[in-house]
Amino acid sequence: MALRSRRKKTPLSVRRITWIGVFVSQALMLHGIERLLPVPQLAPGVKLGLANIITLVALSILPWGDAWLILLLRSFLGALLGGGASSVLFSLAGGILSFLIMSALLKYRHIFSTPAISVAGAFCHNLGQILMAGLVVETFNIFVYFPILVVSALVTGFFIGVISDLTVNALKRSRLTPVADDHH
Repeated sequence: MALRSRRKKTPLSVRRITWIGVFVSQALMLHGIERLLPVPQLAPGVKLGLANIITLVALSILPWGDAWLILLLRSFLGALLGGGASSVLFSLAGGILSFLIMSALLKYRHIFSTPAISVAGAFCHNLGQILMAGLVVETFNIFVYFPILVVSALVTGFFIGVISDLTVNALKRSRLTPVADDHH
């Protein structure tokens, strides 16, 4: 007789699958819009990070595994639609590090505001990408751009956090949240 896991698995309902699909499509749309915006290129890798709104909202209202799936799908599909193999590496390096720190900090929501969590995520996203760039080009001289990336993470991360917080609060007030709040 096989031992059953004590951990109860929640099956993917049609509603959760729909939310995952909606979030992936929104993240890809924001990624595409961001590519079209004329943003001054201060340093390689400086972006607004609009798709991170979706990651932070997903982490706030969906089970962790669903938000993780959204991040992975967004990273791979975004690279396929507007990049290539190397952009998958950079997207995953930044996205995974950012996702992990934001999901850890969200457990301490009573201490950290959503904009603060977003700034930490933006910082880690830039750190992950610059570490990957250093590995790819086989030199860490690329870290000369890091101070610019830190400043951009502070500014963009704050605004992404404010927008994410407004979105989560609006979803909760409208009672459109896909699952119960007790999943975190």
